[in-house]
Amino acid sequence: MGGHDPYSSSKGCAELVTAAYRNSFFNQSLHDRHRVAIASARAGNVIGGGDWAQDRLIPDIMRAISENTPVIIRNPHAIRPWQHVLEPLSGYLLLAQRLCDEGRGYCEAWNFGPNDEDAKPVQWVVGKLSENWGECAGWVLDTADHPHEAHHLKLDCSKAKMRLNWRPKWRLASTLEHIVSWHKAHRAGEDMNAFTINQITDYTEME
Repeated sequence: MGGHDPYSSSKGCAELVTAAYRNSFFNQSLHDRHRVAIASARAGNVIGGGDWAQDRLIPDIMRAISENTPVIIRNPHAIRPWQHVLEPLSGYLLLAQRLCDEGRGYCEAWNFGPNDEDAKPVQWVVGKLSENWGECAGWVLDTADHPHEAHHLKLDCSKAKMRLNWRPKWRLASTLEHIVSWHKAHRAGEDMNAFTINQITDYTEME
């Protein structure tokens, strides 16, 4: 738990604070008395259509492609556990149901991330999005000083797979195709509420 960089360490801090709060005020051994079930859930690097945030890889790439400008990348070789936002949301809902129905046995820390083979470098993601969009998006290296970042991040999701029977449904290539489809529909002026609901339906109906 933790890490050398601020980002990784912050995740460990959040887990420790949550565990201390749960153990102090809503201890699992006293669940029959207080009836409160608290768990923590961590996701991978969440991506999806409709994310407009600054200094996030996918929004930065999509803006660069649409404006025909190169995207500025801090670390093109950094490997991250990319996953569509619907993946951890499905895990959160499943965990919430178990906490409500069974409580005590699920008051723990949980990870919801992609399979190991879908942890890809930033440069791969840029190239795949450009390929799917149909226009070349170049990138330039950001040479400014930044806090240290871990080179390779991943999540061990074996507990969620074994005990919740949760599995990621979309491979990263499919996730990036859905993101490009969403942004192309938005550019074309389509009804994005209906489009988004259709993507959610596609996800939930997939075995």
